[in-house]
Amino acid sequence: MADDIFIGGGGDAYSAPQVLLLDKSNRHGLVAGATGTGKTVTLQIMAEGFSNAGVPVFLSDVKGDLSGLAVAGSETFKLHDAFMKRCATIGLDLKYDSFPVTFWDLFGQQGHPIRATVAEMGPLLLSRMMELTDVQEGVLNVAFRVSDEEGLPLLDLKDLKALLVWVGQNATELSLRYGNVAASSVGAIQRQLLVLENQGGSALFGEPALQLSDLMRVSADGKGEINILAADQLMGSPRLYATFLLWLLSELFEELPEVGNPDKPKLVFFFDEAHLLFDGAPKALVDKVEQVARLIRSKGVGVYFVTQNPADIPDDVLGQLGNRVQHALRAFTAKDRKELKMAAETYRDNPVFDTAEAIQQVGTGEAVTSFLDAKGIPEVVQRTLIRPPSSQLGPIDQPTRDALMAASDMAGKYDQTLDRESAFEMLTKRADAAAKEAEDAEEKEAALEEQEREFKQARRYDGGETTSRSTSKRSRSRSADTGFGGALAAVVIKELKGTTGRRIVRGILGGLFKGR
Repeated sequence: MADDIFIGGGGDAYSAPQVLLLDKSNRHGLVAGATGTGKTVTLQIMAEGFSNAGVPVFLSDVKGDLSGLAVAGSETFKLHDAFMKRCATIGLDLKYDSFPVTFWDLFGQQGHPIRATVAEMGPLLLSRMMELTDVQEGVLNVAFRVSDEEGLPLLDLKDLKALLVWVGQNATELSLRYGNVAASSVGAIQRQLLVLENQGGSALFGEPALQLSDLMRVSADGKGEINILAADQLMGSPRLYATFLLWLLSELFEELPEVGNPDKPKLVFFFDEAHLLFDGAPKALVDKVEQVARLIRSKGVGVYFVTQNPADIPDDVLGQLGNRVQHALRAFTAKDRKELKMAAETYRDNPVFDTAEAIQQVGTGEAVTSFLDAKGIPEVVQRTLIRPPSSQLGPIDQPTRDALMAASDMAGKYDQTLDRESAFEMLTKRADAAAKEAEDAEEKEAALEEQEREFKQARRYDGGETTSRSTSKRSRSRSADTGFGGALAAVVIKELKGTTGRRIVRGILGGLFKGR
């Protein structure tokens, strides 16, 4: 198998062959360009190259086009002649081939279900997903702390909702321990959870949760598995999409061991529509992305951001991206021209041409590129003809997708949801136990009252006087027999012993949860 990944190049007005070095590919990268300029094809040929080198890949398929990676290209394809002409220009002997692909889908429709637990997602990313305020995020952090201290596992959304009810019922005591826990903040979080459910977010949370090792498989013939997340429907909830991918990246960062500078990555992660990650993101989240981008390369993971404009990526993150493919940018407005100039300034100048002009002039399937050399230094920017893909250009049909999913190693592993005992079930049991205890106490009190009446009746028949019980409750009952206050107290006690009383008792069950 080839050691490095051929991207393109060649021709009179173009550079020598452009190659992405495997041992530098974990230094991250950027694929940018306006809509329709060829970003998807560049992503496809990079995925092919990594797979051929035995490197697993994870990418999201926003438009459905990347499913063609699972099927070999064909000479009957309408662009075959154009492909052959380009291959002759850049010096490539194109061989059509298919690649091992696993399809994933948060909604379980176009791929195998992919899930995470609420606890794994954590309060920071959940707050981002639900667009919570700082105050509401603080209350969510309290809920997660309570979950840890009370031994209440948070696996799915119903666990989190049940725990928030408990937090609201015990807000006074929790406020003394952790700061203000306002009922209004709890209510606001519950409303945002409802919005998240309506967007299909409940499908993301639960078990069995994704095992990262299932994303890092290699086929029997030595090719890296290409994991494709169906994101066409998911893009209808862009905040959910971006937060899920960031969670997955964070999990890789947390769980994988340090490997230093490997000969090739352990996994390459493509983050398509990357601007969604940073739009309106709080500083804490941007800082987290920067930290992951800076440190995850030592875990053997390469991250490639795919977006329309380099300006979509914060400078601190952009500075971590060593391998770059820049497709055409348009400059119709003053803002466009400013961004074009900024994009050109991020490359090492080539004395042969003006970078800003080249970025405007390259056509579909062309780009200006800069990759790290053997010493890890960015090469001068080059104009490049992007090579054609070996796999099918465009999506596969549904029967083909269904057949590939049925034959996948992941078939059946994640299809059935597992609902084991967690916070919701535990809190429900506590509530039932507290209600049963209150009901037993009420029945015992009723029995004592009945015994008291029978005793009084018996004394009346034998001419004796009834003897007052020595309990404080009976003393209070006797003293309450006189006056307006006594009559009112008697009415209240009678109500507490009836159905209304049971409702009141059950309404304060939050206080009975503690210590159980």
